[in-house]
Amino acid sequence: MQQRFPLKPLCLLVLQALACHAAYAAAAVPADADAADDSAAVAAMAGPVQTVEITGRGQSRQVQNINKADLAEALPGTSPLKVLEKLPGVNFQSSDPFGAYEWSTRFSIRGFNQNQLGFTLDGIPLGDMTYGNNNGLHISRAISSENIGSVSVSQGAGSLGTASSSNLGGTVQFFTLAPSDERALTFAQTFGSDSTSRTFARVDTGLINGVFKAYLSGTRQRTDKWKGQGGQDQDQWNSRFVFNFGDNSLTGFLNYSDRKEIDYQDLSLEMIRRLGYNWDNYQSDWQRAVNAAKGIYSGGVNSLDDAYYSAGGLRKDTLSGLTLDLHLAQNLDLKTTVYHHDNKGQGHWYTPYVPTDAANPISVRTTEYSIGRDGVTSDLSWEIGDHTIAAGLWGERNNHTASRNYYGVTGPADTMYYLTNPFATDWKQNFITTTSQYYLQDTLALMDNKLKINAGFKSLDVDIKATNIVGTRAAGDLDANKKFLPQAGFNYALTSDDEVFGSASKNMRAHQPGVTGPFSQTQAAYNAGVANLKPETSTNVDLGYRFKRASLQGSLAVYSARFDDRQLSVATCAGIVGCASTFVNVGKVDTKGLEAIAVWKFNREFSWFNSYTFNDSKYKSNYMDGTTLVAVSGKTVVDAPRQLFNTEVSYEGGPLFARLGAKYTGKRYYTYLNDNGVPSFWLANLSAGYKLKSLGWAKELSLQLNVTNLFDKQYISTIGSNGFQASDPNGTAQTLLNGAPRQVFLTLNGKL
Repeated sequence: MQQRFPLKPLCLLVLQALACHAAYAAAAVPADADAADDSAAVAAMAGPVQTVEITGRGQSRQVQNINKADLAEALPGTSPLKVLEKLPGVNFQSSDPFGAYEWSTRFSIRGFNQNQLGFTLDGIPLGDMTYGNNNGLHISRAISSENIGSVSVSQGAGSLGTASSSNLGGTVQFFTLAPSDERALTFAQTFGSDSTSRTFARVDTGLINGVFKAYLSGTRQRTDKWKGQGGQDQDQWNSRFVFNFGDNSLTGFLNYSDRKEIDYQDLSLEMIRRLGYNWDNYQSDWQRAVNAAKGIYSGGVNSLDDAYYSAGGLRKDTLSGLTLDLHLAQNLDLKTTVYHHDNKGQGHWYTPYVPTDAANPISVRTTEYSIGRDGVTSDLSWEIGDHTIAAGLWGERNNHTASRNYYGVTGPADTMYYLTNPFATDWKQNFITTTSQYYLQDTLALMDNKLKINAGFKSLDVDIKATNIVGTRAAGDLDANKKFLPQAGFNYALTSDDEVFGSASKNMRAHQPGVTGPFSQTQAAYNAGVANLKPETSTNVDLGYRFKRASLQGSLAVYSARFDDRQLSVATCAGIVGCASTFVNVGKVDTKGLEAIAVWKFNREFSWFNSYTFNDSKYKSNYMDGTTLVAVSGKTVVDAPRQLFNTEVSYEGGPLFARLGAKYTGKRYYTYLNDNGVPSFWLANLSAGYKLKSLGWAKELSLQLNVTNLFDKQYISTIGSNGFQASDPNGTAQTLLNGAPRQVFLTLNGKL
């Protein structure tokens, strides 16, 4: 299930040559709102061959930018998170070729998992983007990938102004493409493996009377699963306008997404050996599912949990906002955004544990969600002498409801719609979460701007009021606050082409409402432990060096992080049964590592990208699971590979373009005691195309071929889909998902 390469020589090659990628055709958006620190986030390289700075030049933090060129040559519909996997420190996994199947999506940076990171779209918080999300939505639902212009990743100390209550270990900021000044109809049509069809169309008004422009886009995607039965479908509408008046602007947007996806069955190592790599749920064999529910097994099955009839997820989201950008005076700017988010979701699971009636041993078990968020962010930037003062605030009120219901079934009818009138409810809870954050930062430029020093702090307060409506889960009022979370950094230009940088920050992750947070316990368990429940905190330190030459740019960074009061939800039964969990403080984690990245532009046509990460994340505290000591101190953090390596060769000459890339992911543990894990693997992808001449009314036509998993390798992608285990020496933990085989897609795009 793996292909082994001699990694050490490749790593030495990276560290010695630091040779890297692609001359990008368009500049990336600055990484975040810290104006002075980020003023040089995008800069052209010196020399005859021009490329865009991707290494965060001029910043005091470890930052990289991905721009439209990378996004455009990815498979249409690919999650921007998947595009980021080429960057150092980033581990991304998904069991589908698009990286958009949310149950399987796992994204981590430097050993911090997805719900310990911060995500924003144009400054608007997306929450932690986990599957059972309670405070946001996944980027694949927030906006179509074709409308994203750039992405910025800060691996350690995220910007103080980032609107997030979970960014312990870094931030990811997505930026929308602005409406075009030119009137146009942009279209793209993709066909490919597993009956994939994706249609994208966008209408730009162009600049009207020199002050107004807008766009409206629609996306329709239909694709079958690569194994088993069922589809993973999505419809989206995105709209955006910009109105300029003087030196000021008003921007607004309205985005809508309707997503339906049939799940793949969670696997264990033992199941893969016994049932095969392509094992999945029973759909559309209803009788086999009924027999299994009665304990009558066939074809190697020996458990109720080897397969279910089917499972799936439904999500509807509406995200909207208005941004007023005011130039108040010379060197004084104020940017304010108000936003609203509505979410409705259901997760369906055909369960053999709860019968519909005596004649039907199966029912549909759902987890149902709703979110209503309203918020505001405001940022002020004031340049005065050698100082740039930045200050801002973020406030949000989130009304979130979650419940566990059961619905009757009598046969294999389609249930991928929003079910109503359950015959039973296990639990139902409501959470009102109020978030307030403000920050202040000063950036001082010294020595003719060769040295920049920034220092500041943020204050974060998150209050959750939980109400138990049905069942025995916990209710209460839980507050997480830190009045002083400092951050400081420096950037010193050794020469016009070389700089050193460093930063340190203190961050907090607030308690989370919802399915797996502290209120997922019984009231008695919550009452017994709430006095010792502390919000998770981290301290991150970065130190690095950046350089650029006529045809070469790159960076090298070392980092360390201390993670305190790590909270762990301990499952007490199989995932489908849905028992109340226990929630415990399991102590400290220490992380240290090294990251290298570079861009080597051979000439105007060829470039070569490499990035390398060495990450060592270790638990530093044992913990008690009931009366049992779990001795994890000194063990490697789950789903935190020690080594990541990415290499990519690019060509763009005349009408032809191509990218061939490969990613190495080291061994990953899914048990806290490190007694089981999944092996390392290499994965390759190909993108190639031909730019056609204009044909009639159509212009800027191009044909693009994307091949994912080029060499058709079998590998395990997602781990921890049903949570992580303390121990699993026999490989029976059903918490893995394997990756998609080779998939081929062809896209025609252009403008009218």
